Amino acid sequence: MAMILCVEDDVSICELLKCALEAGGNETRCANSAQEFYQILKETKPSLILLDIMLPDESGMDILKKLKADNQYKDLPIIMLTAKSSELDKVQGLESGADDFITKPFGVMELLSRVKAVLRRATPLKNNDTITYKGLVLNTEMREATIDGALINLTYKEYELLHFLLLNIGMALSRDKIIENVWGYDYEGESRTIDMHIKTLRQKIIKASGNNDINIITVRGVGYKLEKIGGQDE
Repeated sequence: MAMILCVEDDVSICELLKCALEAGGNETRCANSAQEFYQILKETKPSLILLDIMLPDESGMDILKKLKADNQYKDLPIIMLTAKSSELDKVQGLESGADDFITKPFGVMELLSRVKAVLRRATPLKNNDTITYKGLVLNTEMREATIDGALINLTYKEYELLHFLLLNIGMALSRDKIIENVWGYDYEGESRTIDMHIKTLRQKIIKASGNNDINIITVRGVGYKLEKIGGQDE
């Protein structure tokens, strides 16, 4: 049974979340403010956090950044709840480490499906191998990625996405294939979420390497692939 911590200042929405999640077989705790959230976090070990962006005492974005900067919580899955639907809000959240977004108002079945998908993908891989490609090293035991020795600070979903691309170097992967393997079969979110994750992953790889030697390219009309520079692996 997963323990879901819901952070939402609207009491009626909190009750809706609690009823829906518990009907889906999850244990649920609710917080109506950042202060209450931090107190509950000290007392529990949530499997996932549903975090509203607009809170009365602290922005959900600020809370997200704090959690992802803390080693104790950096891998904790977080889904942002927002009444906003602009691409900028989502990009900022994904860059800060959010795993997904749910825009209010939302349907109960959509909520349960998105939560289930994120929880399923949050199960760590049991694999002691490393994957190496042109200075890029993915340690699947530590769940860390480095390039030329420099650590790439990835969110959980960015790591999963990079892992899948590395397993399929040179192959053009459709968005449906990426959704199936990284987000899960029953993911019902926007395909735009994939594009935003690709964008932030590209930026982080380039920033860590200082160049664009390793590149995730867009295959028009298909999806994406991790490029084989010069057509051959080293």
